[in-house]
Amino acid sequence: MGVFYEYYRAADRETAVVQPEHPRVIADPSRGTPEFDVVETKWIDPHVILGQLVAFIGDVDFSVGLVDTVALYPPPEGAPQSDEEWDALPEDSPYLDGPGIAELPVNARDILAGADDSHLPAVAERWAKIEEFSHFTSVDVGYMLSLVEELVGLARRAKKDDQMLYCWMCV
Repeated sequence: MGVFYEYYRAADRETAVVQPEHPRVIADPSRGTPEFDVVETKWIDPHVILGQLVAFIGDVDFSVGLVDTVALYPPPEGAPQSDEEWDALPEDSPYLDGPGIAELPVNARDILAGADDSHLPAVAERWAKIEEFSHFTSVDVGYMLSLVEELVGLARRAKKDDQMLYCWMCV
C-alpha cells in the first residue's frame, strides 16, 4: 500500500492538527475538518525526497536533517517511553499506525518560496533522477515539474500569509 503524504499550510499548530485522523485534502465542515490549501504527493516524504528538492532549489548540500520536522501529532509528550509501554498500546493507537502530522522548518518553506521560476524545469528534471524515484519504470518529467510548481506555490502562499508548512502522513 505505502505511505501517503499531504503538504499543507495553516495559520498555526493548533489549526494544523484539527481532526488529525482525516486527510487534509478533504474538507468536511460537518466533522470540523477545515479546508486546507493542500498539495497531495502520496510518496514524497519530508526528510529525504522533499529534502532533496529543497537542496536542489536552494543550491545547498543535501542532508537528512535539512528538512528537520517537528512532530505535532500524535503528541510527542504522550509517546511511549519504554518497550513495555509500546507493547501495551492498543492496536488502533496513532503511535503505531498514524496518521501523523509534522511541521516543516521555516527554512524549507523559505527556500521553496524563493525558487527562481526559470530554474524549475531543470530542478524537476534533476529531482526526477534521484535514487528514490529509480523504482518507477519511467518518471514523467512534466508531472514532476507540475508537482515542483505546486509545492513552490504552496510555500509562497504560506510565506506571504506568515504561515508554516505541515505534512500529514498516513500508512
